[in-house]
Amino acid sequence: MISRLRLGTRHLVGMAVAALFILPLYWVLVTSLRQPGLPPPPSIEWWPQAPHWSNYAEIFRLVPLGQYTRNSLFVVAFAVPLTLLTASLAGFAMAQLPDAQQRRLLLVSIILLIIPAASVWLFRFQLLRWIGLLDSLWALIVPALSGSNPLFVLLFFWAFRQVPPELYEAARLDGASAVTAWWRVGLPLVVPTSMAVAVLTFVMYWSDFVSPVLYLHEPLDYTLPVGLQILNQVGSTNWPLLMAGAAFMTIPIVVLFAVLQRFFLHDMSLSNLFSRN
Repeated sequence: MISRLRLGTRHLVGMAVAALFILPLYWVLVTSLRQPGLPPPPSIEWWPQAPHWSNYAEIFRLVPLGQYTRNSLFVVAFAVPLTLLTASLAGFAMAQLPDAQQRRLLLVSIILLIIPAASVWLFRFQLLRWIGLLDSLWALIVPALSGSNPLFVLLFFWAFRQVPPELYEAARLDGASAVTAWWRVGLPLVVPTSMAVAVLTFVMYWSDFVSPVLYLHEPLDYTLPVGLQILNQVGSTNWPLLMAGAAFMTIPIVVLFAVLQRFFLHDMSLSNLFSRN
């Protein structure tokens, strides 16, 4: 009886916490279905009396969100796989080094995390102009060639360190190269980390507003976050249309998390990677 009571309490607490995070998204969806031009409701409105589903079609009429969505999909279609490839390779290489070199590279990675992103904007702008990628969508994908974020490399590093070294030794004795050991031994054992990094990378590139503004000059090359800002400029007080745009941009992230969460929300999830055996 006590164990059932504890289990029920945990479920209730979990449902309460989930509702706390889902409620803002639900409020966005409800507000997006109100009559265009109306301000936000003064009290909680669980569902509008006459839902205006046409608001979602209207935002595509006001702003070329279709083109911006295709641009964003193009960016994430290349950026996410490239990030998984480069970050996992870097993390695997770090995990194979002696402890002293691992500590040095770990310190460098932490320092890179501390550096503000704004400090590299000018250097990246000059570099992209030098290699001829400025004013193209490839300018948004180039950071994926270096793992996109030092955090992703560290996540893979911590994950690969949990793999028993005997497995790597056995692969080397069988004649496997470092790349083969990474592909056939390491990656299959760190699927939760790979899925978590994939979600984080998708969110980072899908919601990136600064890079398109800095490196793209052609309006039709803009991505979805810039499109939402343009929608805000078109009708800054039209809350239903603004919330429709916000919901349209948020729903793919929620769907991706719902699809992939089963890979990393379990007993051997990402939370366990920070404790060494």
